[in-house]
Amino acid sequence: MNLTQLLLILRARYKLILLPLVAITALTLVVVLLLPRTYTATTSLVLNYKGTDPVTGVALPSQLMPGYMATQIDIIKSKTVALKVIDDLKMADSPTVRQQFQDATGGQGSLRDWLAGLLSSNVAVEPSRDSGVINISFSASDGQFAATMANAFAAAYQTAAVELKVAPAQKASSFLNTQLKALRDNFEAAQRKLTAYQQEHNIDDADNRLDVETARMNELSSQLVAVQGLLIDASSRQGQAQRNAGASPDIMNNGVIQGLRGNLAAAETKFAEIRQRLSVNHPQYQSAKAEVDQLRASLNQQIGLASSSVSGNADIQKKRAADLEAALAEQRKKVMELNLARDELKLLVNEVQAAQRAYEAASNRYTQTSLESRSMQSDVAILNEAVTPLTPSSPNVKLLMVLAIFFGAMLGLGLAVVAEIMDRRVRSARDLVEALNVPVLGVLRQDRPKRPRLGFTPPLLPQR
Repeated sequence: MNLTQLLLILRARYKLILLPLVAITALTLVVVLLLPRTYTATTSLVLNYKGTDPVTGVALPSQLMPGYMATQIDIIKSKTVALKVIDDLKMADSPTVRQQFQDATGGQGSLRDWLAGLLSSNVAVEPSRDSGVINISFSASDGQFAATMANAFAAAYQTAAVELKVAPAQKASSFLNTQLKALRDNFEAAQRKLTAYQQEHNIDDADNRLDVETARMNELSSQLVAVQGLLIDASSRQGQAQRNAGASPDIMNNGVIQGLRGNLAAAETKFAEIRQRLSVNHPQYQSAKAEVDQLRASLNQQIGLASSSVSGNADIQKKRAADLEAALAEQRKKVMELNLARDELKLLVNEVQAAQRAYEAASNRYTQTSLESRSMQSDVAILNEAVTPLTPSSPNVKLLMVLAIFFGAMLGLGLAVVAEIMDRRVRSARDLVEALNVPVLGVLRQDRPKRPRLGFTPPLLPQR
């Protein structure tokens, strides 16, 4: 079947084509006129998502933007926003709404939940493709009610978005407030412990005091070394004086002893001369001998005193060395105690500093979360408020009529083709050739009823 045959079939069976076309179009028109009118109002919102927190200034990852938009759409469609709309408009207090709920559910369940589900089913949220604009549409049989509900959903969404942002911060702020008290108590307890330890050990600055005591210990150590050197020298002199007092340098260098020795030598020389000239009983002999004995006794006495002085000096050096050793041991013990006290003090100071850092960090975090919990700033702004629509959004008369004409025409065409297949007729010379397989010599046409004429066309040969 070619295009010419199809056009001939359509012209011959135009009534069969027009019948379903007219019927479907008329039926669609009747249905359109009988369908209830639905009005749709739309509110446009702008999401001012800048990627930074308005309170803390912390930059948020840009990868969260697609997820952020999807989250906001889910929030708008959530039951929480619908319940806020119901509460804001006091819809649950309306007797009409209560009666509708009673008729629909028989009083079963919650009125607010039923109403929230009903409202959510009529809300449509559509984000813009390449911008931060979201359109909230509400459909209803009354245009004014649709506009009111669209604006109410936008306002409820703004409130819910702020509450969802603030609620975690409020919980964190409450938790941090409790922890802050405990951290402050720990810090104060560590500070009191440090103060008590300083008072108990009389330590203001352990490092400075340790330096002073260490310097004193070093001084005592130096003095002990010096005294020990003097002690060795004094002990050596004492030993020599005890073994041979006359040959001791300390005794030989003594001026008194040297004078006595000179006098003794002179007296002995004089006594030797007198002894050669006089007898033992002569007064001069007795006087010279007594002088020599006296000088010798004085010399021995001075030697003994000098030897005692050397021994006493050695004993003094021993006593000094012993005292310095005791003082050094005591000082060393004190330095060791100061070292232990300093280490303990450092531990206490570290505990205080750690408690202070923890308290300050918690305090800073509490201040930040406290600001976040009181922040009523919203990232959502209303771009265009919904207005009462003048024309219904449903049913779409033009679209339905175009579809009715299209499907009616397609049905008519289908019926015409089926009818032609079931009752095949000769519509042209080519149909005759195909049907009888004989050539057509001529075609008689009647253009006008009053003037018939014979036309001649070239013969059509049958197709093989």
